[in-house]
Amino acid sequence: MKNFIKEFKNFAIKGNMIDMAIGIIIGTAFNNVINTLVKKIIMPPLSLMTDDVNLSSKKYILREALGDAQEVALGYGEMLEALIDFLIIALTIFVVIKGFHRFKTKAEDPENKEVETPKNIELLASLEKLMQEQNALLRNKKN
Repeated sequence: MKNFIKEFKNFAIKGNMIDMAIGIIIGTAFNNVINTLVKKIIMPPLSLMTDDVNLSSKKYILREALGDAQEVALGYGEMLEALIDFLIIALTIFVVIKGFHRFKTKAEDPENKEVETPKNIELLASLEKLMQEQNALLRNKKN
């Protein structure tokens, strides 16, 4: 039990839990942005293109409501709406991550002077250059 508490303390203090909490908070905020984008910006024009058809109300009725018996229906419209939301969210996340990746690639390129290169990348680039020079000298000695 004592070892478990020590491991948990190390986990919490080293930042893993804090990093995870920050990721969840940012993810939740990003989810709100994406939901607003889908519901308020993308879906209204799609609704105009489909003659103001409300997808969520579309259903295939298996049994009509008779007396005390409730209606039995397959709500395919809500499923279509959820799939459209998913595709838009997936596309948006893809575009955002692709943009971050492009910026990261630029930042890690030691030849790129637009973005300040992190020190560890500069050191690795200079080490690589020194090793190439050393290999060239060794090859010249053998010839």
